[in-house]
Amino acid sequence: RASEQVDERAVTGCSFDSRAVSAGDVFFCKGAAFKPAFLRMALDAGAVAFVCEESLVESLEPLAQESGAAMLVVDSVRTAMALLPPEVYDRPDRDVKIVGITGTKGKTTAAFMLQSIIKAAGESCGMIGSVSTDDGIECYESTNTTPEAPEVWRHIANCRTSGRQSMVMEVSSQALKYQRVENLPFDVACFLNIGRDHISPIEHPTFEDYFESKLRIFDQAKTAVVNLGTEEVDRVLEAASTAERLVTVGVEHPEASLWASDVRMVGFSIEFNLHGLCADESEAGEKVLLGIAGDFNVENALVAIAAAREIGIGIDAIKKGLSKLRVPGRMEVVESKDGRVICVVDYAHNQLSFRSLFSSVKRAFPASPVIAVFGAAGGKAQERREQLPREAAPYSDLMIFANEDPAHEDPMKVCRELAEHVPDDTPNKIILDREAAVHAAFKAAREEYVNPDAPTIVLLLAKGDEELMHVGDEFVPIESDLSLANRLIDVTQFD
Repeated sequence: RASEQVDERAVTGCSFDSRAVSAGDVFFCKGAAFKPAFLRMALDAGAVAFVCEESLVESLEPLAQESGAAMLVVDSVRTAMALLPPEVYDRPDRDVKIVGITGTKGKTTAAFMLQSIIKAAGESCGMIGSVSTDDGIECYESTNTTPEAPEVWRHIANCRTSGRQSMVMEVSSQALKYQRVENLPFDVACFLNIGRDHISPIEHPTFEDYFESKLRIFDQAKTAVVNLGTEEVDRVLEAASTAERLVTVGVEHPEASLWASDVRMVGFSIEFNLHGLCADESEAGEKVLLGIAGDFNVENALVAIAAAREIGIGIDAIKKGLSKLRVPGRMEVVESKDGRVICVVDYAHNQLSFRSLFSSVKRAFPASPVIAVFGAAGGKAQERREQLPREAAPYSDLMIFANEDPAHEDPMKVCRELAEHVPDDTPNKIILDREAAVHAAFKAAREEYVNPDAPTIVLLLAKGDEELMHVGDEFVPIESDLSLANRLIDVTQFD
């Protein structure tokens, strides 16, 4: 229901953060800890209407009467956040092609692959993801993989305003569970994989809850793209069958709509043969060069290729976009001038991504000593503290545990829990300061873990190209792992 006597003022936007309200916004009174002071701040900033639940009416109605703002009372503010913004922004999804990508690992890489392909086709593309958000008007380093619904719709509207024809989105399990993308029609919804992650009291209480949340992406998909290499593939395909069209992809899966064969390394890049593009293709398929290391990235590339084809992009742009690919902080290779040390910077931070990364590195450099620098985020995904050191141990000669987005936890406690799960025969140490940890890794690579016939590999994991560290309620500026690698890899004298 709505308040009856209000000013007639144009509604031009939406917000749920009183600090970010613009004149003309509808303001959503969201959260269990919501206070009337937040609404007063929003009204002072120019909000012309606000949405609240019945429990807040008594405390907020005086502010509505005082300001002349419309008060909309709803059963669920979160549902209203999914339903109102598309109308406020005049359904920008009708003018922008939207591709959503979900999975336990690979979302960011697949999204950047698709963006690179779209750009190679001469079109412009927006991006919402864990690394960056860029809609043609706003561009910034992300702090959430998928923002709340009012922000999602604002970014899509900005894409339309700035002339961008498409939006590529990473879609997190939290976004699917908590209605951040509800009512958003995906032209293409992509499912990369599923693994055990994000299981904690504040995320998903069980794997089943996590998995069911992921599968919801197909509820609003025109075309579903499914990687046949995922675990639980039968359940994924069953959920994807609700889409108007189903496209499957896979490595060495001839039954797939698009599939790859003969995956091979070419320097620090990957090459493969692509099949399924047309009925009269040669038996060898189309040769595709992927300008990024890690043979596991072929699955990500196949998903990006399938999505690109579904939005009308041809093979020439696909091949060009993938060959010129650079994903910030994903399998970025930094080599020392003397060739003795090779550093790989990657965002790998969960069990599935660790398993893929470490096995791929060992296949590429079977004789090389491996030193890994990583931590675990505070306040969530507790299982990683056991899983990550156990996944890394069979491939690592040394593990160094460092600070990684501790939030409200003691980072030393987090690192000690990681160390507790290291097998007895794997050397490890804790160096909380990330720069000092990178120093120590390169020093050990030159002095302790050396094979005269092969370079030593240093893996800097989880932070990638990020320049913010989540500490308490703040995001504190830091030097990125990629920057540290470039600055320190050739330093021979250490403090």
